[in-house]
Amino acid sequence: MNPHPPAPTCYRHRDRVTGLGCTRCGRPACPECLRTAAVGQHCVDCVRQAGGEVRPVRTVAGAPVQDRPTPVVTYGLIALNVAIFALTAAQAGSVFDNDRSALFRDWSLFPPLVGHGEWIRVLGAGFLHFGPIHLLVNMFALYVLGRDSEIVLGRLRYIAVYLVSLLGGSAAALAFAPTLSSNAGASGAIYGLFGAMTVILLRLRQSPVQMLVLIAINLLISVSLPGISLWAHLGGLAAGTAATAGILFVPEWLRARSGESARLIGWMAVGGVALVTLAIIVAAGLQRAL
Repeated sequence: MNPHPPAPTCYRHRDRVTGLGCTRCGRPACPECLRTAAVGQHCVDCVRQAGGEVRPVRTVAGAPVQDRPTPVVTYGLIALNVAIFALTAAQAGSVFDNDRSALFRDWSLFPPLVGHGEWIRVLGAGFLHFGPIHLLVNMFALYVLGRDSEIVLGRLRYIAVYLVSLLGGSAAALAFAPTLSSNAGASGAIYGLFGAMTVILLRLRQSPVQMLVLIAINLLISVSLPGISLWAHLGGLAAGTAATAGILFVPEWLRARSGESARLIGWMAVGGVALVTLAIIVAAGLQRAL
């Protein structure tokens, strides 16, 4: 009878004698099959299993948290606005009088023409700007507000909120602005991001006072200065606020049972806001065409 029990061998390599083992499952393993863990060392199978069990960290909106998030959508929107401005300036032969360009005439939000089938104006006007100062102010606001909004909401939800806000601004301008007025600019979408950031702060249980003061100041400027479309600002603010609230609060109010159902409810809420804005655009556009 052998008084010494056989030496343990690696559970993956039976020809390798080892005195080491996995601190999670207890199986003997050679150094090649072990990985350093927070406590002891784990075999490769346990490491793989644990990796599959770890749930990805997400923001309050359900977007995956990245180590070094880059707001690529915000940068893309800024680049698109600048490119369209450069095109209008080239067509007009002037940086300051770029509204004389053909693209500006085709895309600016002129209510009577929208109702006669030129629906591209509803979206295109949000990427036009009257001169470099108008562009600079809006792009700076987009950069400041867009970075944090995109990181919290995630890229797809963020671009959805941005576009819904843009449409909300166009809807309000079509419904309430003077019939013969011509509107252009990303301000409606920017005000939507103001509303989005306010909702995000509330969801994170942080004070929204500074954001509310900033919104009030900007609305006061909209009322005080001539040539600024207050209705487009208010419409964008309402649409962006409603869409973001649908993402961050409606799933909780409806007691969503899982992350997937919460994200689905959020998307449905955004879709509902989009449908309302589109209905207003169609109704107002057709009325202005009469």
